Order: sequence, then structure tokens, then C-alpha cells
Amino acid sequence: MAFKDTLLEGLNFNLSEEHLAVKEAARDFAQNELLPGILERDNEQKFDPKLLKRMGELGFMGMMVSPEYGGGGMDTVSYVLAMEELSKVDASASVMVSVNNSLVCYGLEAYGTEEQKQKYLTRLASGEIVGAFCLSEPEAGSDATSQHTTAEDKGEHYLVNGTKNWITNGGISSVCLVIAQTHPELKHKGINCLIVEKGWDGFAVGKKEDKMGIRASDTHSLMFSDVKVPKENRIGADGFGFKFAMSTLNGGRIGIAAQALGIAAGAFELSLKYAQERKAFGKPIFEHQAIQFKLAEMATKIEAARLLVYKAARLKDEHKDYVEAAAMAKLFASDVAMWATTEAVQIHGGYGYVKEYHVERMMRDAKITQIYEGTSEIQKLVIARELIR
Repeated sequence: MAFKDTLLEGLNFNLSEEHLAVKEAARDFAQNELLPGILERDNEQKFDPKLLKRMGELGFMGMMVSPEYGGGGMDTVSYVLAMEELSKVDASASVMVSVNNSLVCYGLEAYGTEEQKQKYLTRLASGEIVGAFCLSEPEAGSDATSQHTTAEDKGEHYLVNGTKNWITNGGISSVCLVIAQTHPELKHKGINCLIVEKGWDGFAVGKKEDKMGIRASDTHSLMFSDVKVPKENRIGADGFGFKFAMSTLNGGRIGIAAQALGIAAGAFELSLKYAQERKAFGKPIFEHQAIQFKLAEMATKIEAARLLVYKAARLKDEHKDYVEAAAMAKLFASDVAMWATTEAVQIHGGYGYVKEYHVERMMRDAKITQIYEGTSEIQKLVIARELIR
């Protein structure tokens, strides 16, 4: 079975000096530049454009893109190391990085034409512009085959109509990869992916979503009304759109798994520090066995999640089948994030319930990792399918 065949693959987790440098750079940026002002960004539901520009300058927006197209040319392991460190502090920032890297840049570099790469990828990889991946719809979340957005073939161009929901970077993006149905009679084999530029006639940005977590990230509905998209902006052959979406999501799951890992690890670090400082009954609460057991279990589960995430990243870097590993990493890491952040609030007691101590925000942020880029239930379906493939 697939699980047995791949169990020991991708387990070389020795980090190079380059890996450690990426990790340190991401941690420094998160602690010194993201952390100040994070409470205000969460309350105001706004991400500072200066910070977004800074992430581009530091190379976080196109980490895995070839230097030929303005990217960092790094491997997936470097990417998940950066995602973990960013997510320890600010999951709103890391999801912007994840979408631009895992879905938009990856999709364009893997499947786009040379003209598309020169026109769009170089600017996306450098952080000059930001991209969005438009798959979900009011009636097409987990069931990605039920695309109601249409791309009618008009000869020299497509005419796009429909609505996309819950689009990360929706309001700030300059380029959107839009999944739309061209041949309804062919069902999922009739779906295309089109590159659509912000500002084209008929393209409108809806209201910003008022979310429970990752509140500073930019999440909008996008509306398309007779938007003319030139044929040269189609990615791949006619009908390739669904395969394109599934392929990019497989890699995207690694990024979200790393985000979940970082949220859990960040909550753990804060809890460990708090437990050594907070006193109860005449001694630090860390010296109470009840707290020790919580922290010990948190550390163990986080380390297990980390190994799953690193394994999936390594398999991808080695150009091996990573579908099952990515689904396992996202399923487990997101569950650990939700559980660990809840425990972090409990360890902090009353302080954990107020925003100043950060862990309540982390608990709110953690929940989305069980939902977007494939719910936990979808991950189980993927894993089960892979077990007998």
C-alpha cells in the first residue's frame, strides 16, 4: 500500500546552513517587524502595506521561483521553515505568503507559457504585485467540480461571468488565477484556468469578510460580469483547469500545514515562557504536574506535526509522489494547531482569554487551517484514496 511504500521516504531532515539562515531570517522579521502592531492589525482587520512590501524585499513572496523569473530559487523545505516562523507570530501574514508562493507562483511556473511567466511571474515573485487563487464559490467549496463561474469561448477571448468567495489577497491582488467552466457537458474536464488582471472591465471586488481569525489578511468576494480574457491568458490546454487546481492545491497543503505547525509552535513557546514566570501556590506553575503534562504533550504533538510537514516538503523537493504526505501533514498539523492553542489559553488562565497575551488570537487563527485548501474531511478522503491506489 502507498503508506507502507513511502513510510521511510523523505526522512532526511538534516538542515543545511542555507536552511538555518532562512529560518533565522524569517524569525527575525517575524519577531522584530511583524510582532509590533499585531494587536492593532487584528482589531482593525488591516495589514500594513509597508509590511507586505517588506516581505517582498526579503524574498518571502517568491521563495521557490527560479531566479530566472525573479525568485529565490529555494526548495520546499526552506519555504516551510519560513512559513513556520512567520506563523508563530502572524498567521495573517503567512497566509498571504502561502497563497502567492504555493498557488499562484507555483502554478504559473509549473504550467504557464514563457510569455505568461515573463509578464506575470517575475513581478509576482519579486513581490512587486500580489496574486490570488480563485477556486471557491458560493456553491463550490469542497466540491471543486461544481464551478458556476463560466468562461464562454468567444474565439479570440473568453467571456467570464460568476462570483468567487473567500479569496485571500482578493482586494490587494493585481493578478488572479480564475477557475471557470467552459464546457459544462464535459463536467470537470471542461474547466479552464484563466489569468485575469485587476482593473479589467466587469471585474469587481466585493466586501471584505469579517472573519473569526486571520483577521488582518485580505479576504474578499470577487465578481466577474462579462470580463473579456484573451486566449493567451489560459493556462495549459483547453480543459486543463481542474487538473491545474488539484495539482496546485496538493502543494498548497504543505504551506498550510506549515502555517498550522507555526501557530501551534508559537502558542507553545508563549505557554512555556508564561508557565515559568507565572506563580501559583508559591511556585511557578511549570512546577505543577498538571501544567508539565500539558506542555509535554504539546511539545510531542508539535514535533510529530513538524516531522510530517518536513517529510512532505522533502518528498516534493525530491520530485516524488507527495500527495498522501501533504494531506497527512495538513490533517494532523491543523488538528494539533487547534488543540495546542486551546491548551495554551487554558495554561494562561484568565490572561489567555484577553488579547494582550496573544494566545486567544492564535486559537482563532488555528481554526481556518482545518478548513481552507481542503477541509480535514477532504484530507481524509485523499489519504484513503491514496492508501489503495
